[in-house]
Amino acid sequence: MMRVRAHAMLVALALATFAVPARAADRALVLEIDGAIGPPIADYIVQELRTAKLETAGLIILRMNTPGGLDSSMRQIVCAILASPVPVATYVAPNGARAASAGTYIAYASAIAAMAPGTNIGAATPVQLGGNPLLPPDQKEQKQQDKSGEPADTETRKIVNDAAAYIRSLAVLNGRNADWAAEAVRSAASLPASEALTLHVIDVVADDNTDLLRKIDGRTLTVGGKPQRLATAELKLVTEPPGWHTDLLRLVTDPNVAFLLMLIGVYGLILEFFNPGSVLPGLVGAISLLVALYALAFVPINYAGAALVLLGVALMVLEAHIGAFGALGVGGLAAFVIGALLMFPSRAPGFALSGAVVAGAAIGSAVLLLFVLTVLLRSRKRPVVTGTEALIGAEGETVSWQDGEGRVRVHGEIWRARSNGSLQVGSHVKVVSRDGLVVGVEAIRPG
Repeated sequence: MMRVRAHAMLVALALATFAVPARAADRALVLEIDGAIGPPIADYIVQELRTAKLETAGLIILRMNTPGGLDSSMRQIVCAILASPVPVATYVAPNGARAASAGTYIAYASAIAAMAPGTNIGAATPVQLGGNPLLPPDQKEQKQQDKSGEPADTETRKIVNDAAAYIRSLAVLNGRNADWAAEAVRSAASLPASEALTLHVIDVVADDNTDLLRKIDGRTLTVGGKPQRLATAELKLVTEPPGWHTDLLRLVTDPNVAFLLMLIGVYGLILEFFNPGSVLPGLVGAISLLVALYALAFVPINYAGAALVLLGVALMVLEAHIGAFGALGVGGLAAFVIGALLMFPSRAPGFALSGAVVAGAAIGSAVLLLFVLTVLLRSRKRPVVTGTEALIGAEGETVSWQDGEGRVRVHGEIWRARSNGSLQVGSHVKVVSRDGLVVGVEAIRPG
């Protein structure tokens, strides 16, 4: 009997030795969304949500402060939230932050929606980036609404109805106020944190991340179609900020940076074209232009505006090259400014071009144009130092002479020469004509 017990203990000890204990979730992963939601932020959030596991993370907190962003990037984040095995809590923070436009959809898609005091949520009306940008704002509003309050044109109505249906489906999925969600889309309604809690737009108002974990502890919610009870009070907060590559892509895809990179690229290639062999302007210009084109592929732009910017630069370069008494320069500057204002839709949240950048770029281009024109005018007043024109009138002396022909030294060079007068070796002469490699000279009479 004792031998059987000994064997059983040995087997149990062996199993305990080789068994790998399951690791319990011991942390709450905090991801940061700060600023406009574009492709770099979407890639960062989606990647983190895909790699998160229930065994290591009991909760993912999206700490958000955003004016909105691109519809495509927002939908990528929403799909990743709905597919995540780890429950996701969107937390609008810090105090004074907002979850506008795309941020509202992300909050509605999350299993937990929370806000800090002094924050707001809403204004989820989708922005149509097309249309006539020269139309006054009041006329735009009149054209967008009919008597029933619905958008007048079919295209806008389709976009708004699609967005309203989308956010209503997210509201039903997580048991939140679907009617207010539709109102936020159709009439750009917005709420502060306290009213959002009262209307059941969000689930909790929390002072900070720790307070959030405490207030949602013990709640049961549905994640991936299955009920799951939260145990968050003892979770350790671990922040995973965006990496350097995400920050770099966010910087590059900023409309102001992309616009300046495009100008640097264009001007650099132009300088290289007019000064072949300089290398540095062409190298910097090519790299800047390629990076700008990469960035512009991810942000909403008006291609007519981009074409006007390039046309303006081309006209200013032509003015500097051929000199049209300022006509081409003024027209180019006007095209440049108008194109810059139209290039990035001002109504796209977080993707508008700064007026200061437009003004600075226009002034810089105008100064560069005036500088080039000044240099060009000064160069025209200087005497010609090369070619036939520089040789006529130059003085020299005869090196050898016989029977009306000989050789003369002019500007340190020996030329074949002819003259109707009689010259001696060492006579001072002046070039009066040129025929190929033979110059015509005449003697310089002293005094």
